[in-house]
Amino acid sequence: MSKGLFILGFGGHARSVGDIALSSGFDDLIFIDDQAKAGEEFAGFPAVAVLPSNAAGAGWLMFPGSGDNARRRAQCGSALLPLALATLVAPTASVGRQCEIGQGSLVAHQAHLGPLTKIGRGVIINSGAVVDHECLIGDFSHISVNATIAGRCQIGTQVLVGAGATVIDRISICDNVIVGAGATVVRDVEVPGVYIGTPARRAHG
Repeated sequence: MSKGLFILGFGGHARSVGDIALSSGFDDLIFIDDQAKAGEEFAGFPAVAVLPSNAAGAGWLMFPGSGDNARRRAQCGSALLPLALATLVAPTASVGRQCEIGQGSLVAHQAHLGPLTKIGRGVIINSGAVVDHECLIGDFSHISVNATIAGRCQIGTQVLVGAGATVIDRISICDNVIVGAGATVVRDVEVPGVYIGTPARRAHG
């Protein structure tokens, strides 16, 4: 039986998901996007506007394809999900011992998870990101390209750590925070908002 995956969405991140799925052993993909146009495809796999009526009996899995945290959360809870959520780990990623990775989460190419790290549901650990030992990453968060989370940090739900940002060891970040690209978080973040700069401070206005 072919190993197939329905991917919700057809944007840039969904195509990255498809690329990782193909390199991780899936051999068939269908992208589900209500904005899909006739004939659209990626790597020979189609994008369609609605979930096929026989999807629940097809023996396939599903995966949220949005890079946006709130949209990905909605995809994970969507009524379009009669199927189990997959978990995707790129073959070029490294995963330490006793890590836990939740359903609907993606560990992308060249990412690293240290030992005893716990990754929630619907999380993105993007290309080249480092999440070191004994970290906790909350549901629907996104650790972006080349970001670094040092050991024993706790990252809340629906947090975005931007490209190239650094969170030093033993830091806690509350829910619904955006850490800007290249920022350096050196103290706990207890108030939702956007944090930029080095050291990172809450942006106003």
